[in-house]
Amino acid sequence: MTIAPIHEQAAAAARARQDRLTKPTGALGRLEAIACWFAGRQGVAIPAPLVPHCLLFAGDHGVAVEGVSAYPPAVTAEMVRNFARGGAAINVLARAIGAEVTVVDVGVAADLSDLTAIVHAKVRPGSRNLAREAALTPEEWERAVAVGRRAAAAAIERGATLLLPGEMGIANTTPAAALICHLTGAPAAKVVGYGTGVDEEARGHKQAIVAAAVARAAPLSGEAALAALGGLEIAALAGAFLEAGARGVPAVVDGFIAAAGALAARAVAPGVEEWLVASHCSAEQGHRLALEGLGLSPLFDLGLRLGEGSGAALAVPLLQAALALHREMATFEEAGVSEGV
Repeated sequence: MTIAPIHEQAAAAARARQDRLTKPTGALGRLEAIACWFAGRQGVAIPAPLVPHCLLFAGDHGVAVEGVSAYPPAVTAEMVRNFARGGAAINVLARAIGAEVTVVDVGVAADLSDLTAIVHAKVRPGSRNLAREAALTPEEWERAVAVGRRAAAAAIERGATLLLPGEMGIANTTPAAALICHLTGAPAAKVVGYGTGVDEEARGHKQAIVAAAVARAAPLSGEAALAALGGLEIAALAGAFLEAGARGVPAVVDGFIAAAGALAARAVAPGVEEWLVASHCSAEQGHRLALEGLGLSPLFDLGLRLGEGSGAALAVPLLQAALALHREMATFEEAGVSEGV
């Protein structure tokens, strides 16, 4: 697939404007770079305020039966109901930043057909147990990617200029770790963390599962390997990032799971990472390795490990502030302020 080009001339014009604003050059640090980055993505020297949209993909995982999570699999469906009612952290944060939330059931094991406030796009009721077999078939992976692409396209067509993809899926740090290991070459010991709060013994067990799954998938190529290791909501995240890159709309990478989805997207379409911003570095071991693999530098580190797109939503006020400063500050000429020597 084709990734949209960056408007380098607009970015250069934004950089020139930054140098004329009433401040010492570079005084606003990364905020200046953020403004210029968005100029290059919007194709104008002065980017417009962002219109964020949260995309929340939910799916279950067969590997949960191996004791890799501190929570039971039933929590996935229970949390989707919470999202639909507007009671979860991402709902609160979305209201605070004025963002719409789209909740997508791409692979929850439970029947959620009674919910009218979500998008029903179930590929299958959860992935298979990657400790024993391939988590998904290549066809299932592709269908889940297509779900993510459709959700992103719908949000963009509704006016979104910034996508905030997030996820929900008990045990999903295990497939995410497997994908990160596979796509970066990092060993399981450096990637596998504590997830929702397992103890040290369970973490060791989780590492062994991930290492074995990655070894089993090693002979596979392309999307067959991604399918063997991944989950349905992670595939949908990859699809959302791919659609963002194809349509030329920036997206924010949330936490550990989202980073795995972004790496999977880049494996399919190198260059998609040029349309991504990393919100934060989470408390989950391996997240920084994943971001380094993407060539992204996080905006902040608050010790988050929630997922749901919560870190992505928290980044929006910072991004909006960077653009407001770039747009509204006076230049030296406009303010009649003397420049430095």
